[in-house]
Amino acid sequence: MEQHFNDGHIFRLTDDTGMFQHAKYAVPDPRFGYTTDDNARALIMALMLYERYGEKKYLDLIYRYASFLLHAQNEAGRFRNFMGYDRKWIEQEGSEDCFGRCLWALAFALANEYTPDGVRKCLAYMLNRAMPHIRYIRWPRAKAYALIGMVCLEGDENKRLVKELADSLYKRYEANRQEEWKWFEDAVTYCNSVMPWSLAAAYRATGDEHYLRVAEESMAFLETIVFRNGYFKPVGCHGWYRRGEKPAEYDEQPVEACEAVFAYTELYQATGRMDYLEKARKAYAWYTGENSKRLSLVDSETGGCFDGLTPQGVNLNRGAESLISYVMAYLKLSGSMACYSACSWK
Repeated sequence: MEQHFNDGHIFRLTDDTGMFQHAKYAVPDPRFGYTTDDNARALIMALMLYERYGEKKYLDLIYRYASFLLHAQNEAGRFRNFMGYDRKWIEQEGSEDCFGRCLWALAFALANEYTPDGVRKCLAYMLNRAMPHIRYIRWPRAKAYALIGMVCLEGDENKRLVKELADSLYKRYEANRQEEWKWFEDAVTYCNSVMPWSLAAAYRATGDEHYLRVAEESMAFLETIVFRNGYFKPVGCHGWYRRGEKPAEYDEQPVEACEAVFAYTELYQATGRMDYLEKARKAYAWYTGENSKRLSLVDSETGGCFDGLTPQGVNLNRGAESLISYVMAYLKLSGSMACYSACSWK
């Protein structure tokens, strides 16, 4: 699966502050400034790139995105999200989802052996300031992102947090589950795979079988919605999918394919089931044309990723979330497939 990787749009979207939120077609659009959401995930992406290719330009990105997170953390230890192009924060505190993604990024980077020591110490400083707020997270996706981060770390306190977060998601699922609706909420909306993914990760960290059962059961339910005619088709963001109604057809978002790749590879690692790796491949193939419009979302000219599938075709803008999602999915799946090929050869 390995191929020549075009990283041009990563550097095009990144300036000396961080990664821009949006692009107008292929041109970075400063009017919408930056988000901590994007820069947190960009830190994970940069580390994955540096781990894979070992090039200094990716190391420089690690410093850039880590610096953005340092500036984003407020005095209370939480994180602001939206920043204007003038480098002024638009809010004093971002959403819980933003907080969860920051925890994921900080913990992932702390646990990664390729993180420079000076960066690691700074990330530990940020994480220590954020930790007291973890137990107060209310929303399930924010809990899931935080859980994915906490399983990366060692120590008794982190183990307790893993159990608390996983138990909370488990109980939410059991309270909402019905015979024909095996999900955490009354609607399937955005970033759906992160919840099964987080519980699969919790199982790998703890060995508690009930986390794996819910991860597999909820992911199997999601599959009945997002796989159609043999290809991946995420629920559209214009209407979502509420219980008793029909799933929205469009717009299909790149982040959904990325998190499905991560969820399926986590389940593969937890169970050894090869069908999970095949489903991860199908979710990734959404980017390259195995989708409802039979169109590639990867822009070979710029290295960017189009911002979704609409009834008319691709959204021709190439913003940060789409780009990061595509790059992370590519790196995750190509690494998993290479490992599988090596194991199969043996």
